[in-house]
Amino acid sequence: MISCDTVIIGAGPVGLFQVFELGLLGLGAQVIDSVPQAGGQCIELYPDKPIYDIPAVPTCSGRELIERLQQQIRPFAPQFHLGHTVTTLERMQDGRFRLQTSGGLVFDAGAVVIAGGLGAFAPRTLNLPEAAPLVGRTLHYKVTRPALFDDQDIVIAGGGDAALDWALELVERARSVVLVHRSSSFRAAPASVARMQALCDEGRMQFCEGDIVGLETANDALAQVRVRTRSGMVQRIEASHLLVFWGLHPALGPIAEWGLALERQQLVVDPATFRTSVPGIFAVGDINTYPGKKKLILSGFHESALCAFAVHAHLHPGDKVNLQYTTTSPALQRRLGVRDAERDAVVAEPPPRVAATA
Repeated sequence: MISCDTVIIGAGPVGLFQVFELGLLGLGAQVIDSVPQAGGQCIELYPDKPIYDIPAVPTCSGRELIERLQQQIRPFAPQFHLGHTVTTLERMQDGRFRLQTSGGLVFDAGAVVIAGGLGAFAPRTLNLPEAAPLVGRTLHYKVTRPALFDDQDIVIAGGGDAALDWALELVERARSVVLVHRSSSFRAAPASVARMQALCDEGRMQFCEGDIVGLETANDALAQVRVRTRSGMVQRIEASHLLVFWGLHPALGPIAEWGLALERQQLVVDPATFRTSVPGIFAVGDINTYPGKKKLILSGFHESALCAFAVHAHLHPGDKVNLQYTTTSPALQRRLGVRDAERDAVVAEPPPRVAATA
């Protein structure tokens, strides 16, 4: 059993920043996430998509944001348990919490912070019998290595931001790009749709309105995608790779069974502390709801800061925590590893007393 101050469920950007805010208050954290890498939606959905609304960072990709957050929390040495889903969470008689994961890990935690984003989510998949053997080889639900598509014939299915963003990105490196969507109406940003249509007019990519109804293979690899167009005709499109971006199935998963107050599949919290309906369990980021809630990364960062103070108050009732600033607080700077504790001790030590002589 792993005993700790706090367990954070979710290793997305808000969960990572929660580690930082807890660390400033001297609290350690164990971080659990069901996916095999830290980063949450930033890594799963848009690792290379630019983000423009992080304070003091004019632009960075999802991957860069996660890398910077991981660097920022390094002084606090959090322990990560990736590829584990928390299956049970129960409050013990002493007020602490027992958590167990799908991988058999057991935690004894003083407090729990749920930073699970949309909860457990999985991509909407292509429901064709010939699709399953191709997944991860020539059929993809996310892009991890864009170079894989260099000089390849690719078909991209979808009408949202992910589909349009990758179509515009890969048109510069693929041999051919065909975007397939069931209608001529898109959910993506208008600027992306306009850019796609301009590329089609220039002959640099194609758009096919219709539904994917079959796949043709050769030597266990994708060879053609069959699309039924609006006219009812079936068109065969040559393709070496198929990328499907039909969105996600968001679900709370086991979280829904933990007896926490819910509103529209989100955890109800007190916006002053981000405590859920169970004392000692908190929720930050997209998974929570309260009046005025805005699902933004920067809002989640704000929530993490307030939540850290509430977690400290829960773990150490009666202890007063003064607000300190990293720019001036020697204690915080020592925790961050930017100030030498031994040097401070020497400076703080009073000079030796010398007896007066006649």
